[in-house]
Amino acid sequence: MNFRWLKPYMPRSLYGRAILILLLPVASLLLVISIVFIQRHFEGVTKQMTQAVSREVSLLLEYDASTDNGQGAQMASVLQIAVDDVTASEMPQANQRRWYDFTGVVVISEFSRLLPNVRAIELPNDKVVRLFFETQDGAMALSFDRRRVSASNPHQLLVYMAVFGVLMTVIAFLYLRNQLRPITRLARAAEAFGRGRHDVYRPAGAIEVRAAGNAFLDMRARIERQIEQRTLMLSGVSHDLRTPLTRLKLGLSMLDDEDVDLMQRDVADMERLLDEFLAFARGAHEGEPKRIDPIKLMKQIVADCDRAKIDATLVSAEGSGKVALREGGIRRAVENLINNAVRYGTRAELSVLLTDKTLRIRVEDDGPGIPEHQREEALKPFARLDPARNQDKGSGVGLGLAITADITRVHGGTLRLGTSETLGGLRADIVIGR
Repeated sequence: MNFRWLKPYMPRSLYGRAILILLLPVASLLLVISIVFIQRHFEGVTKQMTQAVSREVSLLLEYDASTDNGQGAQMASVLQIAVDDVTASEMPQANQRRWYDFTGVVVISEFSRLLPNVRAIELPNDKVVRLFFETQDGAMALSFDRRRVSASNPHQLLVYMAVFGVLMTVIAFLYLRNQLRPITRLARAAEAFGRGRHDVYRPAGAIEVRAAGNAFLDMRARIERQIEQRTLMLSGVSHDLRTPLTRLKLGLSMLDDEDVDLMQRDVADMERLLDEFLAFARGAHEGEPKRIDPIKLMKQIVADCDRAKIDATLVSAEGSGKVALREGGIRRAVENLINNAVRYGTRAELSVLLTDKTLRIRVEDDGPGIPEHQREEALKPFARLDPARNQDKGSGVGLGLAITADITRVHGGTLRLGTSETLGGLRADIVIGR
């Protein structure tokens, strides 16, 4: 049987599902017990008691009708049934009971079935039952204790079940919360590491949770070692190459040749490439996240571009608030997108959208764009998409988008590439959750 239609109504959090697993069996058990109790206690016991009293009432009616002395009153006293004469106006027109008197329904039904000559049955409270009859001598009412036809306080079992069910559920929830807490702590530590933060975490809880926690710590340590080794390797290579490049620049500056300008241009290109390698080596983990205003930061970046004679404008900024960001990393990511935009197009347009859940920084250009089937490849380091991005307008090593994507991932976000609807070129969205 397919139960997928229930999925939208199911809780999504671990706590919600654990509570559902806890409450569903308890509620089902209480429901089954309540139904059985009502059938066995409310109906079965009440029917048996009512049948016994109905036989006593029938005996009293026959005995009283067949004697003319005081033996009828003596029989009523023995049976503990009060006999009162009533007038026609005091005779109820219909059976009476309280709306919440569930056993009263069974009592009235059984008396009506077993005593065909009863005119009305009155159940005013939990203490007395009154049966009205019409005899040859006039109307009469028989009164006796309510406890003779139904159990006293029949709701007590239901109350006990509800109270102790709630009590045991609360105790189980407190215990379950202690068991789920290590899992939530592990999830928070993993989420923080995905956003580039190093939260203190110690494995705790059950054996399986501890094993998962230790595996996470080993994985985090291994990834950090790999990042550190990559950074050291690329930084060392870039640093060591600067020394011969510096000597080349000094040597070229002393030469007087028509080819010197071309050689100096090549050396400058090599220095720029080394700077890009070094930026990639530093990665996006430098600095600690701080709560900053992203709209204010984008305005500063646009102002810096204006001073550098770069055609970049902030066309829209919606929302307000602060987001935990590495300012240097986000600045480098946005500047990479702007540089790509003006390299392969003529201008860049920025827009910022800040909502309660996400931050979106969009950079659009009027260049040739990137075909959809090559967008995933464009995010890889050292990717060269010559046909798509018109590489003759500038030499590069294909690290701009890779660095931007890396910075975005460190912030727990994603870099999405698309086609600009307004300019027709590339649209790059940095989307980060708040």
